[in-house]
Amino acid sequence: MAGDGMMQEAGAVIRLHGTDNVVIALADLPKGAVVEGVVLPQPVPRGHKIAAGPIAAGQNVLRYGQIIGQATVNIAAGGHVHSHNLGMAPHSDDYAIGSESHPLPALPPREFMGYHRADGQVGTRNYIGILTSVNCSGSVARFIAEAAEQDPGLMGLPNVDGFVPIVHQTGCGMSGTNEGYQTLMRTLKGYARNANFGGILLVGLGCEVMQVPDLVGQGRLRPDGNFRYMTIQGTGGTRATIAKALEVLRDMAAVASKVERRPAPVSKLIVGLQCGGSDGYSGITANPALGHASDLLVRMGGTTILSETPEIYGAEHLLTRRAVSREVGETLIERIRWWEDYTARNEGEMDNNPSPGNKKGGLTTILEKSLGAVAKGGTAPLAGVYKFAEPITTSGFVYMDSPGYDPCSVTGQIASGATLIVFTTGRGSVSGYKPSPCIKLATNSEMYARMAEDMDINCGDILTEGRSITEKGEEILDKIIAVASGQQTLSEELGFGGAEFVPWQIGAVM
Repeated sequence: MAGDGMMQEAGAVIRLHGTDNVVIALADLPKGAVVEGVVLPQPVPRGHKIAAGPIAAGQNVLRYGQIIGQATVNIAAGGHVHSHNLGMAPHSDDYAIGSESHPLPALPPREFMGYHRADGQVGTRNYIGILTSVNCSGSVARFIAEAAEQDPGLMGLPNVDGFVPIVHQTGCGMSGTNEGYQTLMRTLKGYARNANFGGILLVGLGCEVMQVPDLVGQGRLRPDGNFRYMTIQGTGGTRATIAKALEVLRDMAAVASKVERRPAPVSKLIVGLQCGGSDGYSGITANPALGHASDLLVRMGGTTILSETPEIYGAEHLLTRRAVSREVGETLIERIRWWEDYTARNEGEMDNNPSPGNKKGGLTTILEKSLGAVAKGGTAPLAGVYKFAEPITTSGFVYMDSPGYDPCSVTGQIASGATLIVFTTGRGSVSGYKPSPCIKLATNSEMYARMAEDMDINCGDILTEGRSITEKGEEILDKIIAVASGQQTLSEELGFGGAEFVPWQIGAVM
Protein backbone atom coordinates (compact mmCIF):
# COMPACT_ATOMS: atom_id res chain seq x y z
CA MET A 1 0.00 0.00 0.00
CA ALA A 2 1.03 3.61 -0.39
CA GLY A 3 3.23 4.88 2.40
CA ASP A 4 3.96 8.39 3.69
CA GLY A 5 5.39 10.64 0.98
CA MET A 6 4.21 8.44 -1.88
CA MET A 7 2.59 10.38 -4.75
CA GLN A 8 -0.68 8.92 -6.01
CA GLU A 9 -0.89 8.99 -9.85
CA ALA A 10 -4.36 10.50 -10.39
CA GLY A 11 -6.12 9.40 -13.57
CA ALA A 12 -3.19 7.17 -14.45
CA VAL A 13 -5.22 4.04 -15.15
CA ILE A 14 -8.65 2.96 -16.33
CA ARG A 15 -10.72 -0.09 -15.36
CA LEU A 16 -12.91 -1.12 -18.30
CA HIS A 17 -15.41 -3.35 -16.46
CA GLY A 18 -16.39 -3.79 -12.85
CA THR A 19 -15.29 -7.44 -12.79
CA ASP A 20 -11.84 -6.81 -14.33
CA ASN A 21 -8.80 -7.77 -12.25
CA VAL A 22 -6.48 -5.61 -14.35
CA VAL A 23 -6.41 -1.88 -15.08
CA ILE A 24 -4.87 -0.16 -18.11
CA ALA A 25 -2.09 2.42 -17.87
CA LEU A 26 -3.03 5.73 -19.50
CA ALA A 27 0.55 7.01 -19.48
CA ASP A 28 4.07 5.65 -19.07
CA LEU A 29 4.26 4.95 -15.33
CA PRO A 30 7.63 4.85 -13.55
CA LYS A 31 8.71 2.36 -10.92
CA GLY A 32 7.49 3.59 -7.56
CA ALA A 33 4.38 5.29 -8.91
CA VAL A 34 1.32 4.73 -6.75
CA VAL A 35 -1.71 3.38 -8.59
CA GLU A 36 -4.94 2.65 -6.74
CA GLY A 37 -3.01 2.61 -3.47
CA VAL A 38 -0.32 0.21 -4.70
CA VAL A 39 3.35 1.07 -5.34
CA LEU A 40 4.40 -0.20 -8.76
CA PRO A 41 7.43 -2.51 -8.39
CA GLN A 42 8.39 -1.85 -12.03
CA PRO A 43 7.75 0.71 -14.77
CA VAL A 44 4.67 0.07 -16.92
CA PRO A 45 4.30 1.51 -20.46
CA ARG A 46 1.09 3.25 -21.46
CA GLY A 47 -1.56 0.91 -22.83
CA HIS A 48 -0.26 -2.02 -20.74
CA LYS A 49 -2.05 -3.93 -17.99
CA ILE A 50 -1.50 -3.72 -14.23
CA ALA A 51 -2.82 -6.25 -11.71
CA ALA A 52 -5.54 -4.54 -9.68
CA GLY A 53 -4.98 -7.07 -6.89
CA PRO A 54 -3.13 -10.36 -6.37
CA ILE A 55 -3.72 -12.86 -9.20
CA ALA A 56 -2.87 -16.50 -8.51
CA ALA A 57 -1.16 -18.77 -11.03
CA GLY A 58 -3.86 -20.43 -13.15
CA GLN A 59 -6.43 -17.73 -12.36
CA ASN A 60 -8.31 -16.15 -15.25
CA VAL A 61 -7.35 -12.59 -16.12
CA LEU A 62 -10.33 -10.41 -17.03
CA ARG A 63 -10.52 -7.34 -19.26
CA TYR A 64 -13.79 -5.93 -20.65
CA GLY A 65 -15.41 -8.38 -18.19
CA GLN A 66 -14.16 -11.23 -20.41
CA ILE A 67 -11.35 -13.79 -20.13
CA ILE A 68 -8.18 -12.67 -21.91
CA GLY A 69 -5.94 -15.46 -20.57
CA GLN A 70 -4.62 -17.15 -17.44
CA ALA A 71 -1.80 -16.11 -15.13
CA THR A 72 1.18 -18.43 -15.64
CA VAL A 73 2.71 -17.44 -12.27
CA ASN A 74 1.52 -15.66 -9.14
CA ILE A 75 1.17 -11.94 -9.88
CA ALA A 76 1.30 -9.42 -7.04
CA ALA A 77 -0.96 -6.39 -6.89
CA GLY A 78 0.55 -3.67 -9.07
CA GLY A 79 2.43 -6.20 -11.19
CA HIS A 80 2.88 -5.62 -14.92
CA VAL A 81 0.65 -8.20 -16.65
CA HIS A 82 1.98 -9.17 -20.07
CA SER A 83 3.64 -11.96 -22.07
CA HIS A 84 6.00 -12.94 -19.23
CA ASN A 85 3.15 -13.92 -16.89
CA LEU A 86 -0.03 -14.22 -18.99
CA GLY A 87 -0.86 -17.12 -21.32
CA MET A 88 -3.79 -18.38 -23.37
CA ALA A 89 -6.83 -19.83 -21.65
CA PRO A 90 -9.91 -21.72 -22.79
CA HIS A 91 -12.32 -19.08 -24.03
CA SER A 92 -16.09 -19.03 -23.92
CA ASP A 93 -17.91 -21.43 -26.23
CA ASP A 94 -21.30 -20.41 -24.88
CA TYR A 95 -22.44 -19.24 -28.29
CA ALA A 96 -26.09 -18.71 -27.25
CA ILE A 97 -27.03 -17.95 -30.84
CA GLY A 98 -29.42 -15.03 -31.15
CA SER A 99 -29.82 -14.49 -27.41
CA GLU A 100 -28.72 -10.84 -27.63
CA SER A 101 -30.03 -10.00 -31.11
CA HIS A 102 -32.13 -6.88 -30.68
CA PRO A 103 -32.99 -4.58 -33.62
CA LEU A 104 -31.76 -1.04 -33.19
CA PRO A 105 -34.30 1.80 -33.56
CA ALA A 106 -34.27 3.40 -36.99
CA LEU A 107 -32.88 6.89 -37.51
CA PRO A 108 -33.95 9.45 -40.12
CA PRO A 109 -31.87 8.85 -43.26
CA ARG A 110 -29.03 11.11 -44.28
CA GLU A 111 -27.66 11.60 -47.77
CA PHE A 112 -24.31 11.61 -49.53
CA MET A 113 -23.34 12.57 -53.07
CA GLY A 114 -22.46 9.45 -55.00
CA TYR A 115 -22.19 7.80 -58.40
CA HIS A 116 -25.36 5.86 -59.24
CA ARG A 117 -24.79 2.58 -61.11
CA ALA A 118 -27.04 0.57 -63.40
CA ASP A 119 -27.58 -2.20 -60.83
CA GLY A 120 -28.75 0.20 -58.10
CA GLN A 121 -25.41 0.44 -56.29
CA VAL A 122 -23.93 3.85 -55.53
CA GLY A 123 -20.19 4.44 -55.62
CA THR A 124 -18.12 6.91 -53.63
CA ARG A 125 -15.47 7.16 -56.38
CA ASN A 126 -15.43 6.85 -60.18
CA TYR A 127 -12.24 5.11 -61.29
CA ILE A 128 -11.44 3.12 -64.42
CA GLY A 129 -9.86 -0.19 -63.37
CA ILE A 130 -7.27 -2.19 -65.30
CA LEU A 131 -7.82 -5.63 -63.80
CA THR A 132 -5.32 -8.46 -64.28
CA SER A 133 -6.10 -12.18 -64.40
CA VAL A 134 -2.52 -13.16 -63.56
CA ASN A 135 0.71 -11.65 -62.28
CA CYS A 136 2.19 -12.12 -65.77
CA SER A 137 0.04 -9.25 -67.06
CA GLY A 138 0.76 -7.01 -64.07
CA SER A 139 3.54 -4.90 -65.57
CA VAL A 140 1.57 -4.32 -68.77
CA ALA A 141 -1.42 -3.18 -66.69
CA ARG A 142 0.83 -0.64 -64.95
CA PHE A 143 2.23 0.50 -68.32
CA ILE A 144 -1.34 1.00 -69.56
CA ALA A 145 -2.31 3.04 -66.49
CA GLU A 146 0.82 5.21 -66.78
CA ALA A 147 0.13 5.82 -70.47
CA ALA A 148 -3.52 6.64 -69.76
CA GLU A 149 -2.58 9.26 -67.16
CA GLN A 150 -0.47 11.03 -69.82
CA ASP A 151 -2.79 10.56 -72.80
CA PRO A 152 -4.22 13.91 -74.05
CA GLY A 153 -7.54 12.24 -74.79
CA LEU A 154 -7.85 10.94 -71.24
CA MET A 155 -6.33 13.72 -69.14
CA GLY A 156 -8.66 16.01 -67.23
CA LEU A 157 -11.89 14.19 -68.00
CA PRO A 158 -14.68 15.37 -65.66
CA ASN A 159 -15.91 12.93 -63.00
CA VAL A 160 -13.13 10.37 -63.64
CA ASP A 161 -10.87 9.91 -60.59
CA GLY A 162 -8.10 8.10 -62.45
CA PHE A 163 -6.90 4.77 -63.80
CA VAL A 164 -6.13 1.98 -61.32
CA PRO A 165 -3.94 -1.01 -62.24
CA ILE A 166 -5.12 -3.96 -60.14
CA VAL A 167 -2.02 -6.14 -59.95
CA HIS A 168 -1.45 -9.27 -57.87
CA GLN A 169 0.93 -12.20 -57.37
CA THR A 170 -1.16 -15.17 -58.46
CA GLY A 171 -3.47 -16.45 -61.23
CA CYS A 172 -1.20 -19.30 -62.36
CA GLY A 173 0.90 -22.05 -60.82
CA MET A 174 -2.25 -23.10 -58.99
CA SER A 175 -5.07 -25.60 -59.17
CA GLY A 176 -7.86 -24.68 -61.54
CA THR A 177 -10.60 -26.28 -59.46
CA ASN A 178 -9.89 -25.93 -55.74
CA GLU A 179 -10.93 -23.50 -53.00
CA GLY A 180 -8.05 -21.16 -53.79
CA TYR A 181 -9.12 -20.88 -57.43
CA GLN A 182 -12.73 -20.16 -56.49
CA THR A 183 -11.61 -17.54 -53.96
CA LEU A 184 -9.51 -15.74 -56.58
CA MET A 185 -12.38 -15.96 -59.08
CA ARG A 186 -14.74 -14.30 -56.57
CA THR A 187 -12.16 -11.62 -55.81
CA LEU A 188 -11.56 -10.61 -59.43
CA LYS A 189 -15.26 -10.67 -60.27
CA GLY A 190 -15.99 -8.63 -57.15
CA TYR A 191 -13.53 -5.91 -58.12
CA ALA A 192 -14.96 -5.79 -61.63
CA ARG A 193 -18.41 -5.15 -60.12
CA ASN A 194 -17.45 -2.72 -57.35
CA ALA A 195 -19.52 0.46 -57.55
CA ASN A 196 -16.40 2.64 -57.26
CA PHE A 197 -15.39 1.64 -60.78
CA GLY A 198 -17.02 3.38 -63.73
CA GLY A 199 -15.46 0.85 -66.09
CA ILE A 200 -13.13 -2.16 -66.14
CA LEU A 201 -10.54 -3.33 -68.66
CA LEU A 202 -9.48 -6.93 -67.97
CA VAL A 203 -5.97 -7.82 -69.20
CA GLY A 204 -4.57 -11.35 -69.21
CA LEU A 205 -1.47 -12.97 -70.63
CA GLY A 206 -3.31 -15.77 -72.43
CA CYS A 207 -1.89 -19.05 -71.14
CA GLU A 208 -2.57 -18.73 -67.39
CA VAL A 209 -4.70 -20.99 -65.19
CA MET A 210 -7.13 -18.14 -64.44
CA GLN A 211 -8.32 -17.85 -68.03
CA VAL A 212 -9.89 -14.59 -69.18
CA PRO A 213 -12.70 -16.45 -71.04
CA ASP A 214 -13.57 -18.27 -67.79
CA LEU A 215 -13.84 -14.97 -65.92
CA VAL A 216 -15.89 -13.36 -68.66
CA GLY A 217 -18.02 -16.43 -69.27
CA GLN A 218 -19.36 -16.67 -65.72
CA GLY A 219 -21.93 -13.95 -66.26
CA ARG A 220 -22.01 -10.29 -67.09
CA LEU A 221 -19.26 -8.72 -64.99
CA ARG A 222 -20.68 -5.21 -65.18
CA PRO A 223 -24.37 -4.37 -65.54
CA ASP A 224 -23.53 -1.08 -67.28
CA GLY A 225 -21.64 -2.90 -70.03
CA ASN A 226 -18.58 -0.66 -69.58
CA PHE A 227 -16.28 -3.65 -69.62
CA ARG A 228 -13.63 -4.82 -72.11
CA TYR A 229 -10.99 -7.53 -72.10
CA MET A 230 -7.89 -8.63 -73.99
CA THR A 231 -4.85 -10.87 -73.67
CA ILE A 232 -1.29 -9.81 -74.37
CA GLN A 233 -0.61 -12.89 -76.45
CA GLY A 234 -3.79 -12.47 -78.49
CA THR A 235 -3.24 -8.73 -79.04
CA GLY A 236 0.35 -9.05 -80.26
CA GLY A 237 2.65 -8.27 -77.36
CA THR A 238 3.36 -5.46 -74.92
CA ARG A 239 3.39 -2.37 -77.16
CA ALA A 240 0.41 -3.53 -79.20
CA THR A 241 -1.56 -4.23 -76.01
CA ILE A 242 -0.80 -0.77 -74.60
CA ALA A 243 -1.86 0.89 -77.85
CA LYS A 244 -5.06 -1.14 -78.10
CA ALA A 245 -5.84 -0.55 -74.42
CA LEU A 246 -5.59 3.23 -74.85
CA GLU A 247 -8.11 3.10 -77.69
CA VAL A 248 -10.48 1.08 -75.51
CA LEU A 249 -9.97 3.30 -72.46
CA ARG A 250 -10.88 6.44 -74.41
CA ASP A 251 -14.27 4.92 -75.19
CA MET A 252 -14.76 3.62 -71.63
CA ALA A 253 -13.71 6.90 -70.00
CA ALA A 254 -16.12 8.85 -72.21
CA VAL A 255 -18.94 6.73 -70.81
CA ALA A 256 -17.70 6.95 -67.21
CA SER A 257 -17.27 10.73 -67.34
CA LYS A 258 -20.98 11.20 -68.07
CA VAL A 259 -21.86 9.90 -64.60
CA GLU A 260 -22.09 12.73 -62.08
CA ARG A 261 -22.48 12.73 -58.32
CA ARG A 262 -26.12 12.83 -57.25
CA PRO A 263 -27.80 12.59 -53.84
CA ALA A 264 -28.21 9.10 -52.42
CA PRO A 265 -29.35 7.79 -49.02
CA VAL A 266 -26.61 6.47 -46.75
CA SER A 267 -28.43 3.13 -46.95
CA LYS A 268 -26.47 2.73 -50.21
CA LEU A 269 -23.12 2.85 -48.38
CA ILE A 270 -21.16 -0.34 -47.74
CA VAL A 271 -18.35 0.33 -45.25
CA GLY A 272 -15.53 -2.06 -44.37
CA LEU A 273 -14.42 -1.95 -40.71
CA GLN A 274 -10.72 -2.61 -40.15
CA CYS A 275 -8.01 -2.33 -37.50
CA GLY A 276 -4.28 -2.75 -37.84
CA GLY A 277 -1.21 -1.94 -35.83
CA SER A 278 -3.42 -2.15 -32.74
CA ASP A 279 -2.40 -1.17 -29.23
CA GLY A 280 -3.79 -1.32 -25.71
CA TYR A 281 -6.02 1.69 -26.43
CA SER A 282 -7.67 0.26 -29.56
CA GLY A 283 -10.45 -1.43 -27.61
CA ILE A 284 -10.94 1.66 -25.41
CA THR A 285 -11.08 4.53 -27.90
CA ALA A 286 -11.15 4.13 -31.69
CA ASN A 287 -12.76 0.69 -31.94
CA PRO A 288 -15.81 1.40 -29.76
CA ALA A 289 -16.14 4.84 -31.37
CA LEU A 290 -16.17 3.19 -34.80
CA GLY A 291 -18.66 0.68 -33.40
CA HIS A 292 -20.98 3.53 -32.49
CA ALA A 293 -20.61 5.02 -35.98
CA SER A 294 -21.38 1.56 -37.41
CA ASP A 295 -24.56 1.38 -35.34
CA LEU A 296 -25.63 4.84 -36.54
CA LEU A 297 -25.07 3.85 -40.16
CA VAL A 298 -26.96 0.57 -39.71
CA ARG A 299 -29.85 2.45 -38.07
CA MET A 300 -30.08 4.52 -41.28
CA GLY A 301 -30.19 1.39 -43.44
CA GLY A 302 -26.51 1.22 -44.34
CA THR A 303 -24.19 -1.80 -44.36
CA THR A 304 -20.98 -2.34 -42.38
CA ILE A 305 -18.60 -5.31 -42.72
CA LEU A 306 -16.50 -6.75 -39.88
CA SER A 307 -13.74 -9.17 -40.91
CA GLU A 308 -10.37 -10.69 -39.85
CA THR A 309 -11.43 -14.07 -38.46
CA PRO A 310 -8.15 -14.82 -36.61
CA GLU A 311 -8.71 -11.51 -34.80
CA ILE A 312 -12.20 -12.28 -33.55
CA TYR A 313 -11.05 -15.67 -32.23
CA GLY A 314 -11.99 -15.87 -28.57
CA ALA A 315 -14.69 -13.23 -29.00
CA GLU A 316 -16.85 -14.98 -31.58
CA HIS A 317 -19.43 -15.74 -28.89
CA LEU A 318 -20.15 -12.01 -28.68
CA LEU A 319 -21.13 -12.10 -32.36
CA THR A 320 -23.10 -15.37 -32.41
CA ARG A 321 -25.27 -14.01 -29.59
CA ARG A 322 -26.21 -11.13 -31.92
CA ALA A 323 -27.03 -13.36 -34.90
CA VAL A 324 -30.45 -12.77 -36.44
CA SER A 325 -30.93 -16.51 -37.04
CA ARG A 326 -29.47 -19.87 -36.13
CA GLU A 327 -28.18 -20.22 -39.69
CA VAL A 328 -26.19 -16.99 -39.42
CA GLY A 329 -24.71 -17.98 -36.05
CA GLU A 330 -23.79 -21.48 -37.20
CA THR A 331 -22.18 -20.13 -40.37
CA LEU A 332 -19.83 -18.02 -38.25
CA ILE A 333 -18.99 -21.00 -36.04
CA GLU A 334 -18.29 -23.08 -39.17
CA ARG A 335 -15.80 -20.41 -40.30
CA ILE A 336 -14.06 -20.55 -36.90
CA ARG A 337 -13.76 -24.36 -37.18
CA TRP A 338 -12.44 -23.99 -40.74
CA TRP A 339 -9.74 -21.64 -39.46
CA GLU A 340 -8.74 -24.00 -36.65
CA ASP A 341 -8.23 -26.73 -39.25
CA TYR A 342 -6.54 -24.38 -41.75
CA THR A 343 -3.97 -23.16 -39.26
CA ALA A 344 -3.33 -26.67 -37.89
CA ARG A 345 -2.68 -28.23 -41.30
CA ASN A 346 -0.30 -25.38 -42.13
CA GLU A 347 1.59 -25.86 -38.84
CA GLY A 348 0.26 -22.66 -37.35
CA GLU A 349 -2.07 -21.81 -34.50
CA MET A 350 -4.87 -19.37 -33.91
CA ASP A 351 -2.85 -17.65 -31.18
CA ASN A 352 -0.15 -16.49 -33.62
CA ASN A 353 -1.39 -12.98 -32.84
CA PRO A 354 -0.78 -10.41 -31.40
CA SER A 355 2.11 -9.22 -33.57
CA PRO A 356 5.32 -7.79 -32.06
CA GLY A 357 3.95 -4.27 -32.59
CA ASN A 358 0.66 -5.20 -30.89
CA LYS A 359 2.58 -6.58 -27.91
CA LYS A 360 4.70 -3.47 -27.63
CA GLY A 361 1.44 -1.54 -27.54
CA GLY A 362 0.14 -3.61 -24.61
CA LEU A 363 -1.80 -6.52 -26.14
CA THR A 364 -0.80 -9.97 -24.90
CA THR A 365 -3.09 -12.75 -26.18
CA ILE A 366 -5.35 -13.14 -29.20
CA LEU A 367 -8.28 -13.28 -26.77
CA GLU A 368 -7.50 -9.76 -25.57
CA LYS A 369 -6.90 -8.46 -29.09
CA SER A 370 -10.12 -10.05 -30.39
CA LEU A 371 -12.30 -8.57 -27.66
CA GLY A 372 -11.05 -5.10 -28.57
CA ALA A 373 -11.36 -5.76 -32.32
CA VAL A 374 -14.98 -6.89 -32.09
CA ALA A 375 -15.87 -3.50 -30.60
CA LYS A 376 -15.63 -2.07 -34.14
CA GLY A 377 -18.89 -3.89 -34.89
CA GLY A 378 -20.98 -1.94 -32.39
CA THR A 379 -24.12 -3.57 -30.99
CA ALA A 380 -26.32 -4.11 -34.07
CA PRO A 381 -27.69 -7.57 -34.86
CA LEU A 382 -25.44 -9.75 -37.02
CA ALA A 383 -27.45 -9.94 -40.25
CA GLY A 384 -25.23 -12.19 -42.37
CA VAL A 385 -21.94 -14.11 -42.64
CA TYR A 386 -20.08 -14.33 -45.95
CA LYS A 387 -17.02 -16.03 -47.36
CA PHE A 388 -14.05 -13.96 -48.53
CA ALA A 389 -15.05 -11.77 -51.51
CA GLU A 390 -18.58 -13.16 -51.58
CA PRO A 391 -21.10 -10.49 -52.68
CA ILE A 392 -22.85 -8.83 -49.73
CA THR A 393 -26.58 -9.19 -50.31
CA THR A 394 -27.84 -8.24 -46.83
CA SER A 395 -27.99 -4.72 -45.43
CA GLY A 396 -27.07 -4.03 -41.82
CA PHE A 397 -24.09 -5.27 -39.83
CA VAL A 398 -22.50 -8.32 -41.49
CA TYR A 399 -19.35 -10.43 -41.25
CA MET A 400 -16.98 -11.45 -44.06
CA ASP A 401 -14.42 -14.17 -43.41
CA SER A 402 -10.80 -13.15 -44.05
CA PRO A 403 -7.25 -13.40 -42.73
CA GLY A 404 -6.15 -10.82 -40.20
CA TYR A 405 -3.56 -9.48 -42.66
CA ASP A 406 -4.98 -6.03 -43.35
CA PRO A 407 -4.35 -5.59 -47.11
CA CYS A 408 -5.76 -9.05 -47.80
CA SER A 409 -8.78 -8.51 -45.57
CA VAL A 410 -9.58 -5.13 -47.15
CA THR A 411 -9.18 -6.70 -50.61
CA GLY A 412 -11.91 -9.18 -49.70
CA GLN A 413 -14.18 -6.46 -48.33
CA ILE A 414 -13.86 -4.38 -51.50
CA ALA A 415 -14.51 -7.47 -53.62
CA SER A 416 -17.62 -8.07 -51.50
CA GLY A 417 -18.83 -4.56 -52.29
CA ALA A 418 -17.26 -2.13 -49.79
CA THR A 419 -17.15 1.38 -51.23
CA LEU A 420 -15.39 2.93 -48.22
CA ILE A 421 -13.00 1.63 -45.52
CA VAL A 422 -12.58 2.92 -41.96
CA PHE A 423 -9.34 1.72 -40.35
CA THR A 424 -8.35 2.12 -36.70
CA THR A 425 -4.68 1.99 -35.70
CA GLY A 426 -2.67 2.50 -32.53
CA ARG A 427 0.85 1.94 -33.80
CA GLY A 428 0.32 3.93 -37.00
CA SER A 429 -0.56 1.87 -40.09
CA VAL A 430 -0.17 3.72 -43.39
CA SER A 431 -2.01 2.36 -46.41
CA GLY A 432 -4.81 3.04 -48.85
CA TYR A 433 -7.06 0.82 -50.91
CA LYS A 434 -8.10 2.01 -54.36
CA PRO A 435 -10.82 2.15 -55.52
CA SER A 436 -12.30 2.61 -52.01
CA PRO A 437 -11.14 5.56 -49.89
CA CYS A 438 -9.74 4.72 -46.45
CA ILE A 439 -10.33 6.85 -43.33
CA LYS A 440 -7.66 6.36 -40.64
CA LEU A 441 -8.57 6.63 -36.95
CA ALA A 442 -5.76 7.05 -34.40
CA THR A 443 -6.35 5.33 -31.06
CA ASN A 444 -4.05 7.60 -29.04
CA SER A 445 -3.14 11.27 -29.12
CA GLU A 446 0.64 10.76 -29.00
CA MET A 447 0.71 8.75 -32.23
CA TYR A 448 -1.80 11.10 -33.85
CA ALA A 449 0.48 14.08 -33.17
CA ARG A 450 3.50 12.19 -34.48
CA MET A 451 1.76 10.93 -37.66
CA ALA A 452 -0.84 13.64 -38.25
CA GLU A 453 -0.26 13.62 -42.02
CA ASP A 454 -1.53 10.02 -42.16
CA MET A 455 -4.33 10.04 -39.57
CA ASP A 456 -7.73 11.52 -40.47
CA ILE A 457 -9.26 11.52 -36.98
CA ASN A 458 -7.80 11.38 -33.48
CA CYS A 459 -9.77 9.14 -31.12
CA GLY A 460 -7.17 9.51 -28.38
CA ASP A 461 -9.01 12.61 -27.20
CA ILE A 462 -11.58 10.26 -25.67
CA LEU A 463 -8.99 9.82 -22.92
CA THR A 464 -6.97 13.02 -23.11
CA GLU A 465 -9.89 15.46 -23.43
CA GLY A 466 -12.86 13.52 -22.13
CA ARG A 467 -14.68 13.20 -25.45
CA SER A 468 -17.47 10.63 -25.27
CA ILE A 469 -17.67 7.47 -27.41
CA THR A 470 -21.03 8.74 -28.67
CA GLU A 471 -19.65 12.14 -29.68
CA LYS A 472 -16.67 10.59 -31.42
CA GLY A 473 -18.87 8.08 -33.24
CA GLU A 474 -20.96 10.93 -34.62
CA GLU A 475 -17.78 12.68 -35.77
CA ILE A 476 -16.72 9.50 -37.57
CA LEU A 477 -20.11 9.21 -39.27
CA ASP A 478 -19.87 12.83 -40.46
CA LYS A 479 -16.43 12.03 -41.89
CA ILE A 480 -17.76 8.91 -43.63
CA ILE A 481 -20.48 10.95 -45.34
CA ALA A 482 -18.04 13.72 -46.34
CA VAL A 483 -15.54 11.25 -47.81
CA ALA A 484 -18.31 9.29 -49.54
CA SER A 485 -19.33 12.59 -51.15
CA GLY A 486 -15.86 13.22 -52.56
CA GLN A 487 -13.69 14.67 -49.78
CA GLN A 488 -10.23 13.09 -50.06
CA THR A 489 -8.73 11.14 -47.18
CA LEU A 490 -5.10 11.70 -46.22
CA SER A 491 -4.09 8.34 -47.70
CA GLU A 492 -5.66 9.40 -51.00
CA GLU A 493 -3.80 12.72 -50.92
CA LEU A 494 -0.55 10.80 -50.36
CA GLY A 495 -1.27 8.53 -53.35
CA PHE A 496 -1.78 5.22 -51.55
CA GLY A 497 -3.72 2.38 -53.12
CA GLY A 498 -1.53 1.08 -55.93
CA ALA A 499 0.14 -1.76 -54.01
CA GLU A 500 -2.52 -2.96 -51.56
CA PHE A 501 -4.53 -5.34 -53.77
CA VAL A 502 -3.73 -8.67 -52.07
CA PRO A 503 -5.98 -11.63 -52.98
CA TRP A 504 -6.01 -14.46 -50.44
CA GLN A 505 -3.87 -17.31 -51.76
CA ILE A 506 -5.19 -20.63 -50.46
CA GLY A 507 -3.52 -23.88 -51.52
CA ALA A 508 -0.29 -24.97 -53.11
CA VAL A 509 1.74 -22.75 -55.41
CA MET A 510 2.90 -25.14 -58.12
